[in-house]
Amino acid sequence: MIQTGILNPGINSLLSRVRHTNTLVIADRGFPFWPGVETVDISLVSGVPLVCDVICAIRANFKIGKVFQAEEFLTANANEVRLPFQQALEDLHVIHEPHLQLKTRVPHAIGIIRTGDATRYGNLILESA
Repeated sequence: MIQTGILNPGINSLLSRVRHTNTLVIADRGFPFWPGVETVDISLVSGVPLVCDVICAIRANFKIGKVFQAEEFLTANANEVRLPFQQALEDLHVIHEPHLQLKTRVPHAIGIIRTGDATRYGNLILESA
């Protein structure tokens, strides 16, 4: 029985299938369903867990090369909302692009982890190194 690290078998399965330059989506609770892209839904209630919780949990075993985030995140959210993301993504190469462009990357992802987060434009796409 796994006793440390990621305990969720669905997330472990997704992480184990990610290879060099593959992507993984960490999504908020309102992120649309994408047919053909496996979704592990870990939303419990509004705000639990947060996208930043997932990032912090997986960073120990997931080598992130790039992070894609909607540029609208920067203008739609106050500093106190943006700060936890900055901390969770510290030392990572974050690329901000229009939300509609970000969504074109989703069909190529290994999977989606859906959270209970309600942060506007808080979705992230992680590209493995």
